Amino acid sequence: MSDLKRKGGDNHNASRKKKYRSDGTPMWGKRHIDGPGIWVSCVKGKEKQTVGEMYDLFESVAADIWPVGGAEDKEKTGDSDDEEELSIEDQIKKEMSEMKRPRAEQRFANCQTDTPCVVFISCKPPVDPVELVVKYIESVAKTGATRSRYTHRLVPVSGTCSANLNEMKSLCEKVFGAFFEKEKGKTFKYKVELRIRNHTVLARPAIIQHIASWVPEGHTVSLDNPDIFILVEVFKSVCGVSIVHDYYKYAKFNVLELSNKVNAQKIASEPDSIKMGPSPVQGPAQQE
Repeated sequence: MSDLKRKGGDNHNASRKKKYRSDGTPMWGKRHIDGPGIWVSCVKGKEKQTVGEMYDLFESVAADIWPVGGAEDKEKTGDSDDEEELSIEDQIKKEMSEMKRPRAEQRFANCQTDTPCVVFISCKPPVDPVELVVKYIESVAKTGATRSRYTHRLVPVSGTCSANLNEMKSLCEKVFGAFFEKEKGKTFKYKVELRIRNHTVLARPAIIQHIASWVPEGHTVSLDNPDIFILVEVFKSVCGVSIVHDYYKYAKFNVLELSNKVNAQKIASEPDSIKMGPSPVQGPAQQE
């Protein structure tokens, strides 16, 4: 009996034993937030509606950049003549087999944040959250139309990790390497844009100092006139990182603020006659 208890105790202790990643950092359990993805700040109490409008918006923008099933759809349409030659039984079998095909994997998924005003939408390949957000922001800057009701700011992150220095270093090296590899031979002035929410473990100055130390040599810090912005989002126990251009030009990707600014400029540039509206129509008694 004592041996059974001892064995049970050993198994119980083993199950409670902490697991560690290859870099030595502890695994505290599965994260709800997993990137790459896009942070969305929204109106309080409208988180559910925000998720719905972001699904529609992101799918629409992504369809223009990364069309789904172009070659495959052509092959299907090309089989229309062959289908006419098939017998009714063969056509039914073909339709049944097509119905059993697995559906295309969704490219966007809502991740639980359990926090008011904060939504995180994860993106799956081939979607690049930075390219997606920039494409949308540029359209808002041109038209003034946000295509959303409850969304304020969008912050894309090229990847996420646990908010500890070891994993943050690995993530930064990966994101920085991919970005600067595309920009070979160029040197940049950069600024770290850090936002911390619901996190008290790492101090803000320490994070910025470490992030800057992980930037490849040859690039310099510029607080007043940076060429690129390193966006760092620390939310609870999760950290996300990305690199973008024109962050200040586009109102820090605050679509509501950017839309209001563009529309105000349009009104200011209109002739006074249009601002005042059409002149009143003269009645018969006023005519000479």
